[in-house]
Amino acid sequence: MKLLRVGTAGAERPALLDAEGTLRDLSGLVDDIDGALLADEEALGRIRAAAGSGALPALDATGLRVGPPLGRIGKVVCIGLNYHDHARETGAEPPAEPVVFLKAPDTVVGPNDTVLVPRGSVKTDWEVELAVVIGRTARYLDSAEEALAHVAGYAVAHDVSEREFQIERGGTWDKGKNCETFNPLGPWLVTADEIADPQDLPLRLWVNGELKQDGTTAEQIFPVGEVVRYLSHFMTLYPGDVINTGTPAGVAMGAPEPKPYLRAGDVVELEIAGLGRQRQELKDA
Repeated sequence: MKLLRVGTAGAERPALLDAEGTLRDLSGLVDDIDGALLADEEALGRIRAAAGSGALPALDATGLRVGPPLGRIGKVVCIGLNYHDHARETGAEPPAEPVVFLKAPDTVVGPNDTVLVPRGSVKTDWEVELAVVIGRTARYLDSAEEALAHVAGYAVAHDVSEREFQIERGGTWDKGKNCETFNPLGPWLVTADEIADPQDLPLRLWVNGELKQDGTTAEQIFPVGEVVRYLSHFMTLYPGDVINTGTPAGVAMGAPEPKPYLRAGDVVELEIAGLGRQRQELKDA
């Protein structure tokens, strides 16, 4: 299923995109797309049954904002330097264990919402990423196979980063990762049963129409199942938690000088096969 949330920010309603591309209203069945729903197999079964019967009312998508496909996110856990090609372009050694940092849930915005360049920023960068959404509580998992069974679905994430704040201002990466609007998510939460292999997904990103990133999740140093297993030994993962699993080569930080960092007026578009497409215009904060 392709689950999503539509409407004005803070007042989104749950919806489903059916196989014919028609937007369907889920508000008569569920209150929201969130961790409580993803953990409720009975409720998900009702949605599948209603979608299959054609009983869900259609929504007019004209002019309708698409919000983040997940509400009430618990935490956003991010994996850094998780692609072989990205590590090479930045001159970094592939990590022996996953590099972990957090983004606040309030960085999450809709897939086509405005992204704000922070005040004083000169190194705002782009990163297309596969987001993993947890559907079952995960603690001390034993295997990657067991970990994948705890995944509810997948989405496109844009892990926007301010490299000066992240790397040159001391402390941890968090100050370059948590600026407002720095995590567009969506358009859809695609349930795990529709993704045959999360390690076989092409990712692409364009800036002002120019292709910058053209990679595949096959390049991940730590695959999705291993990332979820690993994290479960350091923190409890709950339904509705999100994991951003890293970005392939092609970021501004890895480009020759002068590095083409983002500015107000730039347009970023990104997509992952089967998971949909985002588009953001940048403006000054």
